[in-house]
This record gives sequence, structure tokens and C-alpha cells, in this order.
Amino acid sequence: MPESRANPTNPWLVLVVLTTGFFMIMLDTTIVNVAIPAMSAGLNTTLDQILWVLNSYILVYAVLLITAGRLGDLYGQRTLFAVGLAIFTVASALCGFAQDANQLIVARILQGVGGALLTPQTLAILTSLFPPERRGAAFGIWAGVAGLATLAGPTLGGAIVTYIDWRWIFFVNVPIGVAALIATFAIIPDLRPGRRHGWDIVGVILATCGLFGVIFGLIEGERFNWGEIGSYVITIPEVIGAGALLLVLFVIWERYQDEPLVPLSLFEDRNFAVTNWIAAAIAFGMMSLFLPIVIYLQSVRDFSALTAGLTLAPMSLTSMVVAPFAGRLADRIGGKYILMTGIFVFAIGFGTLTYVAGPDSTWINFLVPAIVAGAGMGMTFAPMTTVAMRNVSPRMAGAASGVLNTTRQVGAAVGSAIVGALLQNRLAITLHDQAVSHASALPAAYRDQFVKAFSSVASNGFQIGTGQNGAKLPAGLPPAVQQQLTALAHDVFVSAYIDAMKQTLVLPIAVLVLTAFTAVLIRRRAHAERDAAAREEVRAAAG
Repeated sequence: MPESRANPTNPWLVLVVLTTGFFMIMLDTTIVNVAIPAMSAGLNTTLDQILWVLNSYILVYAVLLITAGRLGDLYGQRTLFAVGLAIFTVASALCGFAQDANQLIVARILQGVGGALLTPQTLAILTSLFPPERRGAAFGIWAGVAGLATLAGPTLGGAIVTYIDWRWIFFVNVPIGVAALIATFAIIPDLRPGRRHGWDIVGVILATCGLFGVIFGLIEGERFNWGEIGSYVITIPEVIGAGALLLVLFVIWERYQDEPLVPLSLFEDRNFAVTNWIAAAIAFGMMSLFLPIVIYLQSVRDFSALTAGLTLAPMSLTSMVVAPFAGRLADRIGGKYILMTGIFVFAIGFGTLTYVAGPDSTWINFLVPAIVAGAGMGMTFAPMTTVAMRNVSPRMAGAASGVLNTTRQVGAAVGSAIVGALLQNRLAITLHDQAVSHASALPAAYRDQFVKAFSSVASNGFQIGTGQNGAKLPAGLPPAVQQQLTALAHDVFVSAYIDAMKQTLVLPIAVLVLTAFTAVLIRRRAHAERDAAAREEVRAAAG
């Protein structure tokens, strides 16, 4: 039964607690990004292993979000929020104690479970507590907290990595999680939708296996040269194809279920359908930006983790300031044109930031592009969430929140995997080309060895930790020659990485521009609300 409303709850106080938990999830993502080079060096991992540290979390998170939304409908959204907080907090401690990449990946998977249980409950509870005309402001604050976490992640994470140790980027979640858990039971009401749902086990299996196949293939493709996986007879294209086929079967299966994991009726609302695509594309762009840029700042420009975090901080600070205003404005005039403008501005800032990245760039070169990109980010999240959730009834809020967050995280996972694979592919080519170009400065006897050292890195795994040059140079050479080789190797890595990064980031910039144009498909608020009311009347008559 629904909770009695005899005891009024201050929705703004509830918003504070919910965003604290959400803050922890977002903080973890950005802290991990800025610590990539330190973790790579500390755990002696390669680029493809580091991608799994990132994507094991994102993959599990994305797969379980919709299921977690249904769990909230069944057992109560406050309960699932608290369980998610507890799991995420424990998993963060385990991440900090990890002794190798495999242990860290397992702990990150557990973090993904906790984050997935927590996240859908935030929007579902807000949708239940706030009337439609006030959700934009609430969602604006929710989005602003995401910007604040993005700000705190690089700066706090950079300071921790620089002055303490990368392990403490995970330990910092523990006190935040404990405090949020206490506040959860003290402040958040135990809302229940009053309707129990069945379980779509087949849907869960199809979605999980399908997403795993696609993401695994994209992450590991370059390492296996897009061919057979080690001694197994299956190839990378076959894994990706099988994953895509399972996802198609998932959609077909869901269409004929009485209690589907993804209620396809949600997509009858054109605004919900369009904003889900936009959410995925924006997440694709954001994840595509952070991974190459963080590696560039620390491994190419030799910035400390703190300096790298401060370099990106203006983006997040601007987003945090702009987001609440964008949310309130979306309440008044609708989110269509705010969202379209925001995506364009984000793409412009993103593109300019990529353009100014060079071998001698300083933080000042990135200041204006970061501010522009941050303004664009701030104009996207709140209007996007408002447009998507405005006409969703409270009884469907858990499912709708799960779907929206799932598409966003699938976009992030696909973006990270595709850009990671493309970056490795381009880096293999540019390292060879730059090695051939720079080898002419060496004595003829050492040129072939020098080029060969860079030509084999794709199959051996890219080393991208701070201070590394991308290749293992031959040992036992005369000191003068070794010094010359080391200097040239650094120049090769710097030039090759910058070339590869700029070529790679053309893809997400193009995706963002295309996404901005698709925002024209959003229906204006009056039309959307009228359509939603008509659909509810039809459902009521049918029921």
C-alpha cells in the first residue's frame, strides 16, 4: 500500500539526502578518471586493463539499473536506496585494498551493483514528491550536484593522488556513504507505489549477456587485432555480433511480456524516446572526452594529478552554476531549445579544447574551452531530465528512471569502449609513423630496433602511466645512445599520442553535433502534456 501522507515531508530536505548519495556515485567516476595514470603505474597495468577498471563498473551499473528500478517498486525506493549506499560504501573500501588489477575490477563490479541499486531511486522519489511544474528546479539541483561531483572529483582526486596515494580516492567514499545512510532513514519517506511487479528473468539474462558481448568486444578488440581471442576459436567480431543479436532478441522479447523489464509503452511518449537517445549520446561524448584528455594531461604534458584536476575544474564549476538556472527556465518555457543550445555549446567547447591540446599547452590554454563546455553541460542535464520525466506518472517513475539512467550509462559504456578501442588503434599507427620519422636522427645501426620497439606495443598492451614513453627500448646500449633513444622515444610518444587523440575525438564531436539537431524532434510542453493526458485516459478506460 502507498505510504500515508499524514506526516508531511519536506521535499527539499529529501532532495539533499538523495543528491548526497548521487554525489558519491558521480564523485567516484571522476576521481577514477583522474587517477588512471597513477593506477596504471601502481598496479603495473596496460591501457586495456585500465579500460576494464572503468567499464566493469559502467557495464554492471548499466545492466542492473532497470532491474533496480523495479526492485524499488517492489520493496520500496528508500530501502533500495539504502541497500545501494551500503553496498557501494563497502565496495569502495575493497577497491582501496585491491592488490592487483583483477581484485580492483571485482571490487568495481560490486560498486556497480551498489550504484545501480541507488541511482533509479533518486529520480523516482523526486518524481513522486515534486509536482510536474516544480520538477525542473529539483532536477536542476540534481544535475548541479552532478556538476559539483565532477568538480570535486578531479580536484579532490588530484590532490589525493598527488599528496597521499591513489587508493584513497576510494576510501574517501566511506565517510560520505555512512553519513548518507544514516540520513536516509532519518529523512527520506518510505514511498511505495502500491503495485507489485513480476520478474522478467529472461529479459535480464538477454540484456546482461548482450551488453557484455558488445562492450567486451570493443574494449579487447585492438589487443587481439580484431581476430581470434587467444587460443579460442571465437573472434572479436563474432562476440560483438552475438551481443548485438542478443540485444535485438531482448527488444523482441520485451514486446510480448506482461511484466517486461523495459516497459516499451514508455516510448509512446515521443519526448521520452528522444531524450533517451540524447542522454545516451551526451554520456557517449562526456566519457569520450575524459579518458583521452586525462591521459594527455598527465602522461603527455606531465601534469600532476592535482594540476590535471584543476585544469578540468572550470568545466564542472560552470556546469554546477548553470544547471539550476537551466532547470528553472525549463519549467517556464520548456526544455527543447535550452537542450539544443546546450548540446551545441558543449560540442563547441569540447572541440576547442581538443584543438588547443598541443605538446606545450598549459592550463591557461584550456580555461576558456573548459568554461564553454561546462556551460553547455549545465544546459543539458536538467532540461533533458525534465523533458523525459515531466509526463511520467508516479506509478511508472521507477521504471522510467531506470530506463533513462540505463540508456545514459549504456551510452557512457559504449563511448568509453569505442573511444578506447579507436584510441588504441590510432595510437598503434601514429606511434609507428612517428618512430619512423624520428628514427632518421639516430645512427643507422639503431634505427630498425627503435622502430620495432614502437611497432609491437599494440599486441603487448599500451603502457600509459605517468612518465612512460609507450615502448620498451632495447637494453645494454652505450649510455650516450641510450640517452638519445630515451629522449627521442619521449618525443615520439608525445607527437603520436596528440595525433591519435585528435583523430579519435572527431567521432564524439560529430555525435554531439548530430544529437543537437535531433532535439528538434522534442514536442513543445503543451502538446506533450495533452498527448500524455490522452494516453492516460486510454489506459484508464482499458483498465
